[in-house]
Amino acid sequence: MADFQSRIREFEDRGIAVVAASADKLSDALATVSRHQLSFPVVHGLDAGEFAEQTGAFFDREKGFLHASEFILAPDGKLAAAVYSTGPLGRFSAKDVLGWIAGQLG
Repeated sequence: MADFQSRIREFEDRGIAVVAASADKLSDALATVSRHQLSFPVVHGLDAGEFAEQTGAFFDREKGFLHASEFILAPDGKLAAAVYSTGPLGRFSAKDVLGWIAGQLG
């Protein structure tokens, strides 16, 4: 999230919204917002199992956490791209997302 925050002006200048979602309770989500000084919305309290079922994200039931899942939505709201992590690797970088979007828009 810090990577996206570091380039938030580039997203805003292109009219692109950045939103994070978390299964964390409010206090933990607020701590993350504070720690990374996030200016974009962070939705909290998602049901991790339900989110995984609906999106195909990886939920580790034994350890009780959802692995990172990232989505790029087209202006019409349809899914344009996604990354599903199964561990500590496999994330979009802000630079790559900005480049991909620029390529898609010509």
